[in-house]
This record gives sequence, structure tokens and C-alpha cells, in this order.
Amino acid sequence: MNTRQRLAYGMLGAPLAMAALPVYIHTPKLYGDDFGLGLAATGAILLGSRAIDTLQDPWLGRLADYMQRRQGGWKMLMVTAALLLGFAYTALFNPPGREGFSLGAWFAACLVLVYTAHSALTITYLTWGARASSDTHERTRLIAFREGFALAGVVLASLLPMLFTQWLDAGLAWLLLSLVFAAVLAPSVWVLLRHVSVPQPVQTISLGILQPLRHEPFRRLATLFFLNGLAVAIAATLSLFYIADVLQLESYSGAFLALYFVSGAISLPLWLILTRRLDKTITWMIGSILAVTGFVWAVQLGAGDIVPYVIVCMLSGAALGADLVLPTAIAADIIPQQDHGRTASYFGIWSLISKAVLALSAGMALPLLAVVGYRPGEQAGLEELALLYAGVPSIIKLFSAALLLRWRSSLEIRHAI
Repeated sequence: MNTRQRLAYGMLGAPLAMAALPVYIHTPKLYGDDFGLGLAATGAILLGSRAIDTLQDPWLGRLADYMQRRQGGWKMLMVTAALLLGFAYTALFNPPGREGFSLGAWFAACLVLVYTAHSALTITYLTWGARASSDTHERTRLIAFREGFALAGVVLASLLPMLFTQWLDAGLAWLLLSLVFAAVLAPSVWVLLRHVSVPQPVQTISLGILQPLRHEPFRRLATLFFLNGLAVAIAATLSLFYIADVLQLESYSGAFLALYFVSGAISLPLWLILTRRLDKTITWMIGSILAVTGFVWAVQLGAGDIVPYVIVCMLSGAALGADLVLPTAIAADIIPQQDHGRTASYFGIWSLISKAVLALSAGMALPLLAVVGYRPGEQAGLEELALLYAGVPSIIKLFSAALLLRWRSSLEIRHAI
């Protein structure tokens, strides 16, 4: 594949990332407070819709596998999912009514539709990249392009809501955000379908929904993906509390997050170079060690330590590049040849793990903060907050690196899919 085709594939990563962040970050405040639905009803709807979102992913993977067996099936699935995502996303942030049951029903329906369309599009997109080439290094490059665009999408999703709500009336701001999202999503899907060849259909027999986990290398990789994701998610969950109360630099929160993601994007070519010279498992291990080496020092930082924390953000952001590219690249390598036609089922479980990690990290980290006596805006529990923020993720990362070293030989199998 040439650079134009890699860019054409990677572009869709941006709108998929743009869609996810506002839905997770802004909808609780919008519906629970601004639109008047109430916190209890909003929380119940969020919990239910996220449970559906997580549990449906393996089934959406099977749907993508079924569609790939039909000529033009993936194109039809991606266009349908993209259209549904665009309409549901716009409806979610621009409800027609602001009263009681109708608002709650609208919120629930829009969330489920957004989650379903986003997951179907993401799983098919991941599978497309895994099957786009039989060359392992080419697949890794595609993933790097995708994640580079995704990081750009995260930055846009972080900045645009803040800027639009400052410049415009709230209703107009969210409508404009929806239009910008649609304006990025539509050409990204069109460019992918036009300039990147659809993988050839593979006929296969459908097996059990959890069949991919019976493949030991994938099961081991899924365990490592879970542990690494948990470490990153715990730190992400606690980062704003840490910046505000331990560092007392709340006004710099946006700049720190932007530096972290930009460092991740800049590091992607370096990880690609390493994968050409070393095995992906060794490269991933180096990334984990860099993450721990750069991040663990946050345990001992205090009020006003802006320069040391900038270094922490840069080093841990650089390590993020390895976590974004290498696990998915290894997954594409180890899927057995006889499962060519079930690749999407593997990535359906991959997506489920990613979402389960987000839920578990919030469910673990926030209650633990309360147990150790931390209260936002107060001085009690700051040492414990720092340990949970930087110490616990570093321990999880080291444990994952040890498992990676132990399981290395089983993860270096390469199947041309």
C-alpha cells in the first residue's frame, strides 16, 4: 500500500475518536443538569446503555463477519452505520423536547443508537485494517496511521465543545458541533471506501460467540490488553483530581492533556521504526518500561511542580504510542489462518474488553478515593491520591510486562490474514 492509501484508511480514526469523547464526558452534565432530566434518571440511563454497548460488541463482530461473506457487505454495513451514527449523534445533543419521560426516552434511544452504530463501524474498521495486507509491517503502519488520526480527533473533541460553548449560545454550540462531526465523518467514510480495497470475502462456518478466547495466544494477548488498558484508564480517571489538588494547577489541565496526546502522536513513527528492528513483543515491553519510568515519579510531585509534570506527560505520552499500536498489531498477526472469515469476531471481543476496562477503572478508582479519605478541593488524602494515580498503574504495567516476557514466544506467531 502507498501513503495515500494509508492516509485514506487512517482518516476514519478521527471522527470515531471525536464521537466517543463528548458522549462520555458531556452528556451526563447536559441531560442531568442543563436539560433538567435529573441526576438519578440520567445515571440509570447511562448505566443501562453502557451495559448494552459493552455486551453487544461480540454480536456486532459476528454481524461484520456475516456481512464480509457477501459481496459489498462491508461497504453496506459501514455506510449504514455511518449514517445512523451521524443522525443519532446529532439527535443526542439536540433533543426536541426538555420534559420528563419523553426526554428520558429520547436520551436512552439516542445513546443506544450512537453506541451501536459507533461499535459496528469501529469493529468493521479494525477488521478491515487487520485484513488489508498480508504483510505484518504494513498492518502495523496502517494501525499507526489510524491511531495518529484518532489522537487528532481526541484533541478536536476536547477543544471544540469548550470553544463553541464560549462563543455561541448553548443550543447553537451543540448543533454546530454535530454538524462539524458529520462534516468529518462523511468524507472519511467516502475516502476509505473509494481508495482502499475491500478485503476479499472469505467463506467460513460461524462458531460460538466466545470462540476466539479458546485460541490461547489471543486469550493471553487479551489479558495483556486488559491489564495495560486498566493501568491507563485508572490514571486517566484520576488525572483531573491529581492536577487540581496535588499539583494545584487546575488551569493547566487542558494543556497537560494536549501535551500527553501530542507526545503520543509524535512517538508513533519511532515505535514503527523499532518494530522493524525488534519483535513487536519486545517493542511493546520497551514501551511499558518507558511508561513506568516516566510516570511513577508523579507519586512524589507536589504543588506547583509544573516542569517535572510536563516531563511526566511527555514520557508517558510517548509510551502511549506503543500501547495504541502494538497490541492491535499483534492481534492481527496471531489470528489463525482458518479464522480469516471470523476476524471481526476477534475484534468484537477486543472492543468489549476496551469498554469493560473503562467501566472497571471508574468503579474501582473513585470508590477507593473515598475510602482513603480524599475529598475534592481538600487537603486530606492527597498522598493516597498520588499513589492511586501513579503508583497503582505502574505496578499493573510492570506485572503486565512480566507476563508479556513470559508469554512472548506464543505472541510472536504471524499469520498472513
